[in-house]
Amino acid sequence: MDKLKKFGLMEKIVHELEDLKNSQQAIIQKIAKIEVDNIDLGDKRLEKDLPDMHQRVADNLDTIAAILEDFAKQTDEYSNKNNIAALKEQEALAN
Repeated sequence: MDKLKKFGLMEKIVHELEDLKNSQQAIIQKIAKIEVDNIDLGDKRLEKDLPDMHQRVADNLDTIAAILEDFAKQTDEYSNKNNIAALKEQEALAN
């Protein structure tokens, strides 16, 4: 795989990880809203299961954030090491 193609794939993965992180944050917010709404309702099943769900999603979010941070750093390092900006300019001039 050539360097530009590899970098493009790395950037795509960074964006997908960002989307995944945002989705997990939205799920946490939805669970929290249900927990608040259930304060008045008092449904036992929700009281029992929602805190565990909240914790599992929060743990997933922490893992995703760590992976994203590491992979974004790796992507930046790859870009710098392989002078991706110059390669993009050369490709643009060739087209």
